[in-house]
Order: sequence, then structure tokens, then C-alpha cells
Amino acid sequence: MTARRTVELEGHIIDSGTMARCFGAVMDLGGEFDVEAFEVGRHTHEESYCRMTVSADDEDTLREILHELNQNGATVAGPEDATLEPAPDDRVVPVDFYSTTNHPTDVRVDGEWLPVEDVEMDCALVVEEDGGETRVRTRVLNAVEEGDLVVVGDTGIRVQPPERPRGKGGAFGFMQGGVSSERPSASLIAEIADEMREVRERGGNVLAVCGPAIVHSGGREALADLVRAGYVDALSAGNGFAVHDVERDLYGTSLGVDTETLEHPRKGHKHHIYTISEIVRAGGIEAAVADGRVESGVMYECVENDVDYVLAGSIRDDGPLPDTITDAIEAQDAIREQAHEADLVLMLSTLLHSVAVGNCLPSTTKTVCVDINPATVTQLLDRGSAHAIGMVTDIGAFLPLLADELLD
Repeated sequence: MTARRTVELEGHIIDSGTMARCFGAVMDLGGEFDVEAFEVGRHTHEESYCRMTVSADDEDTLREILHELNQNGATVAGPEDATLEPAPDDRVVPVDFYSTTNHPTDVRVDGEWLPVEDVEMDCALVVEEDGGETRVRTRVLNAVEEGDLVVVGDTGIRVQPPERPRGKGGAFGFMQGGVSSERPSASLIAEIADEMREVRERGGNVLAVCGPAIVHSGGREALADLVRAGYVDALSAGNGFAVHDVERDLYGTSLGVDTETLEHPRKGHKHHIYTISEIVRAGGIEAAVADGRVESGVMYECVENDVDYVLAGSIRDDGPLPDTITDAIEAQDAIREQAHEADLVLMLSTLLHSVAVGNCLPSTTKTVCVDINPATVTQLLDRGSAHAIGMVTDIGAFLPLLADELLD
């Protein structure tokens, strides 16, 4: 017996590739489609519309097809309210719960489309009452509590994949995604600087995700200057970045190497562990700044300028510093809070921490990825941002150029 449902697509579905992806998904999954209505937007700001019947040999295959279409922006015609089921236990979601994308999403509850708050991929959707107002929020699985009303299936869910903008996209072009070391870095850096100025002027939030290579390659002072000047509103990093940043202040080295002369001073290989000891003795980075032990660097400027920072630990960490969050779930929650606040994210030579932040970002957040390794930049851009710049270059060269653009 053939199973059928009618779905609708609306928006700039042709030039953004949405319609082609939906047609391909139906055929790839063994279904068929019959276009019942198709209206083409003929002007720049005019939207297109498509209604089609999707059919499959059985209900299970049809459900799989409808799920794939939903992820690409199709909505089951009707419309119908979303199906809600209570979570049977803490950290346990109902079978067939809806797993989110990182695109803006609406859920239909009691006949009204409600926007999902704090959009993030790979979460459940929970509908709750808050002061008499119905709200829909993403919830990581470990935060689901018994009795939470969780959205199941694909009915009553409207996903809005990013569409190609009607005007010129500039450096942050729609689904730009390409990565090349041959790009004119000076002009790209100028556009990144312009975006950072714009974010600051409108009271937005710039999040810098930092790796130790910033310190090793000589970009530390430029980043510290940007923090001091107010161009960085939050910082996310690991224990290693903070240790080597402070090591540079205390001993003039990073990983035991003098970043000015590239010489290896005697006992330099012990400087990072000495640094950890000194910060532990002081009671943390903020205390070490307060008592004058630490007098420069990125972490110093974060403390002095009240810039929020999250240091997420790992199994590899020496020490770690007292400021480092060693509980993985607690660190995820702290990173998630930073990501949800960000309007622009600078991912600076750190694959692991950038992936962690990228997992929490909606597809609408503008992102800059800089690394000397092309594979790292490609992997970060593939996390799903529709508006991204990828630069394959030395972070020690990039940050001084960016600081020159913003501070001169």
C-alpha cells in the first residue's frame, strides 16, 4: 500500500538550491514526488512556492523522506500541531524525538508557530510554560528532566535553512565555504575588521576561540591589544592557551621557547609547569593579576577589561590552572552560553575548541576560521555556518594585520 503526504516549500528555494535538494532526497530514499503547484518568484525579492505530493511504498520509508525534507525546509501541508510526549525519566527522551538542526526553527503549538530559542544542532525540543507564556527551547539530552514535554516526529516543525541574500554578500557570502591560501588576505582582513567594528557599534558580541599557537607564533600581543580596545567580548580556550600566555609574561617563553629570539633557555622546558605552580599559589589568574604577578598578555587584558573567558579542560592538561573547568558537562554549558551570545566568532588556530563552539552555534552566526592547516579550516567551515570566511595562514601574521586594521 502506497503512503502519501503533501509538503510545501516557500522562499528563495530555487537559487538557494533548496528545491533541488528536496527533489534529490525523495529519489535517493526510494520515493516519488508529484509537483501539484509551482510559482516562480520573478523579481529579486519575490519568493517562490512549491507544493508536491510525496509517496513511498510504506509508512516507515515515507517518514524517513519527510524527515529529510524537513531538514531542508519543507513543511508538511496542513498545518498540524507538533506532537508532544513527556520525557519518561531524567536524561531520557521519548522514542522518535525530534533532533534539531542548527537552522532557525519554528514549532506549531495550539495553532501558533513559536520560534525555537537558543537554536543548536543535535538537541531535543522542549515546550514549556514560563509565566503564562508558551516557549520552545533546545535542550541537550543530559539536561532533559522527567516530565518535560518533548517534540517527537516531524509534524508541526518548520525549519528555515539560510537563503542566498538578495544583495552582495561580501566576504561573508552565503554558503561561501571555499578555502584557499591564495585568497587576498589583506582585503579579507579589512572586511573582517569592518564587521568587528559594526558588531561593536551596535553593541553586539565577538567571541574569540583561541589556541596555544597564538602565543607560540607571536600573535599574543596583537590579540591582547584587541581585547584592551574592546573588540573581543568573550574568549573560549583550553588550559594550554592560558598557561602559555601567562608563561610568556612570567618567563618570556612559550613551551620553553623564547618567542622573540627562538632560543631555548636553560630549564625552559619546565616553564609551563612553573607557570601553573605560580598561578595555583596565587589562587588563580585574576588573583595573580590583582597582586601584580601577571602584568601583560591576553588573560591579563581579559581580567583588566572584564572580558568573560571560559577555559575548558581536557584529559591532556598539566596542572591544570585553577580557572580551568575540568568537568566536561560544566564546560559544555559554559561554552554553550558564550556561543548563544555571539554575533561573530573568530576561530583562531584551534580545531578541538572551535569544533566544540561550532556545535553550539546557529547557522546564522558569522564565523571566521584561521589556521595554517587547510584541512582544519575546511572541517570548521563544514560545521554548518552559512556565512563564513576561511583563511589558511599563519595566525602570528593574521592577528597583527587585523590589529593594524582596527587600531590604526
